[in-house]
Amino acid sequence: MDWIGWFAADHYDIARMVLQRGIAVIYLMAFLAVLRQFPVLLGERGLLPARPHAGRVPLRSMPTLFHTRYSDRALRVVGWAGLVLAATVVVGLPQQGPWWVVLLVFGVLYLLYLSVVNIGQVFYGFGWESLLLEAGFLAAFLGSEQTGTPVLTLLAFKWLLFRVEFGAGLIKIRGDAVWRDLTALYYHHETQPMPGPLSWFFHHLPRPLHKVEVAANHVVQLGVPFLLFAPQPVATWAAGAVVLTQLWLVASGNFAWLNWLTMLLAFAAVSDAVLTGEPVRYVDGPVGFVVVVCVMAAVVLWLSRKPAMNLASRRQLMNASYNGWHLVGTYGAFGSITRRRQEIVVEGTLDADPDQAEWREYGFAGKPGDPRRLPRQWAPYHLRLDWGMWFLALGSRAQLAWFSPFLRRLLDADPATLRLLAHDPFDGARPMWVRARIFDYRYSTPRERRREKVWWVRTPAGTLVDPVRR
Repeated sequence: MDWIGWFAADHYDIARMVLQRGIAVIYLMAFLAVLRQFPVLLGERGLLPARPHAGRVPLRSMPTLFHTRYSDRALRVVGWAGLVLAATVVVGLPQQGPWWVVLLVFGVLYLLYLSVVNIGQVFYGFGWESLLLEAGFLAAFLGSEQTGTPVLTLLAFKWLLFRVEFGAGLIKIRGDAVWRDLTALYYHHETQPMPGPLSWFFHHLPRPLHKVEVAANHVVQLGVPFLLFAPQPVATWAAGAVVLTQLWLVASGNFAWLNWLTMLLAFAAVSDAVLTGEPVRYVDGPVGFVVVVCVMAAVVLWLSRKPAMNLASRRQLMNASYNGWHLVGTYGAFGSITRRRQEIVVEGTLDADPDQAEWREYGFAGKPGDPRRLPRQWAPYHLRLDWGMWFLALGSRAQLAWFSPFLRRLLDADPATLRLLAHDPFDGARPMWVRARIFDYRYSTPRERRREKVWWVRTPAGTLVDPVRR
């Protein structure tokens, strides 16, 4: 065995296949959302039009293909290019060539999506955007079917998963007291951003079981991540615990691709030798590939200083990027739990007098609205407008910038905007007035569910926007 004989292992083929194709599926979903949503939300006539950074932010600080100029046409070229490239990986075409083809394809996917995220403003201000970018960057260094799977790349994937899981566990223990007294799930299923079709049932599980769920979550997020670096078969067992936990979260809510991508990352610790019983064997790698992967590992190691310090800090940041490339950041979610759910209900009317009007409600695709409507499963697809409405209901001032333009689009019955909604009460006609009211929402009890056929019970809690007209 020569000096590079340690470089790659031939017993991680399953891990590589799942990582490459799975991450490509998430990219496919992400670029589909770009094509369907970005022009309406952030396009030339969007609710919050994208602005080039030239003259304000150096390109090295905020890298994007749209640094000097943005156009909807260029955005669609980026979206379709990303969609096609991701599809080729899903079906396995680049993986059949030499290692540099995979590097090139994932490198382009990463740069295309980075260009979108860096001009996406509040609509792309989610931790899982950085997570997808970092995962796509690392996937470029997994090699092809002509090489073994690089050990250093798998270690980088494990370090990414460690930051996701351990960071989330620490932010909970350091944050809201309900995580420490194990009562967080008394509230979480009801107040989470985007409930799923089973969330009502999860909420009504016995409270002692909720405490067991929280305790198990702490074990998986604070203890299991260390086992990802243990020898086999322990690392594979640890990956299995992560996958099972994430499947539970997928069943209980909609968090875009966060849980799905976390499950994919866990496969970096899954060994073919454990699954099939075949012996472990290390193989050589092409010298050029070895050099490229070692450079990547050195960059990841250097950039890991700040996120490692953040994990040790009592003032831990949640979902922070330390560079414009969104590489080697810090992750975490739900450091605090909302106890009360409020929703913004948008209504319109065809009547001239708003005080005597018949008001009709606009229906959103994902967020709660009509109490009789069972929430749908949307993840891993990302409903950015609906997530913005959730933050708006929490009092986020950053969301106000796009909400007034959104109401004006409804007054104009803008077809593109209406396509982002699940229900237009006026079938394309222009309303005379629109308004936005605040409601308190809670899950119906089993008795209320049987008697009134509702999933939610809501009561008026105020007004966000008084009636406005064209």
